[in-house]
Amino acid sequence: MSRETVVVWDLPTRLFHWAIVLLVPALWWTHQIDRLDLHILLGEIMLGLVLFRLIWGVIGGSTARFTSFLRGPGTVLRYLRGRGTAIFGHNPAGGWSVIVMLLLLAVQVGLGLFVSDEDGLNTGPLSHLVSYESARTLADRHETVFYILLGFIAFHVGAILYYQLVRRDRLVGPMLSGRRAAPESGEAMIAAPLWRFVLAAALAAILTWIVSNYL
Repeated sequence: MSRETVVVWDLPTRLFHWAIVLLVPALWWTHQIDRLDLHILLGEIMLGLVLFRLIWGVIGGSTARFTSFLRGPGTVLRYLRGRGTAIFGHNPAGGWSVIVMLLLLAVQVGLGLFVSDEDGLNTGPLSHLVSYESARTLADRHETVFYILLGFIAFHVGAILYYQLVRRDRLVGPMLSGRRAAPESGEAMIAAPLWRFVLAAALAAILTWIVSNYL
């Protein structure tokens, strides 16, 4: 008999995750083929997604909230040593992985707002706030942070494979379907009402629009 499943990830959290999976290679490719107009557009979409996730981390479903998965160093170490209790949602190490990923994405997008290419024809929405020399320096930093981000993504994928193959804890399936085997504790995700999703999406869109057009 198959084990009963419960919802662990809400739809907005899953859509954010897979949108990032698609956007990162798309951003890399548009840069490689010198379609910087598309690169900037996708970067603005990334900005909106990061803003949305930050807001959703405060008002979203129970497993999406930062307070549900951020734990102290002692809890993280106990978990890594295999001494922690069963976790519903992000485990203590995975929770901090989310924060690092969001931080890297935020820094990467933030730098991209101010960059300029060598001829000054393609520029970030806020490049007018800094000198050309500063914009070029920030473009170099933008590229450096991208490689750091790639390294962290590789680490993230490696961790998923480790959990999948060694610890027999499937992480990809639940992030697709939103469901996982019901824990013995009977815990389940508490969904956020629709109006909170609308609020988070609207705030993220408005802030992105302001940054891209009016600052």
